[in-house]
Amino acid sequence: MLEKRQQLPQEQFVDTDYFIYCLEAVHDIETDKITEAQKKLEKLTSQYGVASIYKTCDTIEGLEASLNALVLDDHNFKNYEIIYFVIKGEANSICLNGYYYSLQEIAEIFEGRLKGKILHFSNAKVLDLNEEEAQYFLDITGAKGVSGYGNEYNGITSSNLDIAFFNLFKEDENMLDVVEELHQRHYKACKLLDFRLYY
Repeated sequence: MLEKRQQLPQEQFVDTDYFIYCLEAVHDIETDKITEAQKKLEKLTSQYGVASIYKTCDTIEGLEASLNALVLDDHNFKNYEIIYFVIKGEANSICLNGYYYSLQEIAEIFEGRLKGKILHFSNAKVLDLNEEEAQYFLDITGAKGVSGYGNEYNGITSSNLDIAFFNLFKEDENMLDVVEELHQRHYKACKLLDFRLYY
């Protein structure tokens, strides 16, 4: 269901005004291994009716091509509230095949093209930005917010909390209300993983 969305008759998606676009960094895009992120997105679709597209990338060019295809070619782009990154990295960078790219570099690649979107990072990567870095990213890309976690993976994946976060957006479009609701419903997980939002 995830990758094949474009081939389904358009009418099936008329009612859906909310999609998740997931981009996962893998070692090699040629492998067909089903990842945890894929399984969770399938659950999000089957249980909560939130449609998603799942893509993998293994280079910065692949990341750029995938996001460009979404921004430029997908006529449903305006319906994607959240771009979900499952990519390793450090506080202010992502790592693709051993190469690190700062969020400033990512911002410059997608200058002005992420208007109104929320970029959400799984805890495969710690998200730790100072005010200036966060503001620069938001100003350059036009994104509405950047969210993620301050605590490292340490054997506990954020995928269940990610799914809860995405599902709340289906009910409420106000980002701050959603974050407050997430903390009320999943306080322990939010604290444990150190959920954070820059806006």
